[in-house]
Amino acid sequence: MIEHLDSGDLVGIVTEPIETQAVVRQLVRECAGAVVTFEGVVRDNLHGRRTRHLDYEAYIPMAVKMLRWVAAEAHVKFPDIDRVALIHRIGRLHVSETSVLVVVTAAHRAVAFDACRFGIDRIKATVPIWKHEHFEDGDVWVEGVRPSLP
Repeated sequence: MIEHLDSGDLVGIVTEPIETQAVVRQLVRECAGAVVTFEGVVRDNLHGRRTRHLDYEAYIPMAVKMLRWVAAEAHVKFPDIDRVALIHRIGRLHVSETSVLVVVTAAHRAVAFDACRFGIDRIKATVPIWKHEHFEDGDVWVEGVRPSLP
């Protein structure tokens, strides 16, 4: 489910395909001169092994809490952004499907690009979501980025 925050930001853990343009339409206001999106998509291989599909799992209450925290952190670090969307899909995903979406709107592009990169990096480092890759010749749980302590 996608949660609408008081700031106009959107965060959520979903099981259905992510509709990027629908999310963008919900974020954009007249003050926005830039919309930067990042979509993480399922690729067809990992280190030369052919990927059949991925299964994403999450501790949903904590994942949503951490997505809210990342959105708030983005506004503190980049006060010139307008709105943020942080959405991750769980369940079975196939090659070319979107697993994660980060959208940032701002008056200017530079801060929107920087905040978007920050958003995906913080999701990878802090949000409890696990990826199980299934290959033609086996499977593996993929470790995420370990967060560094401040």
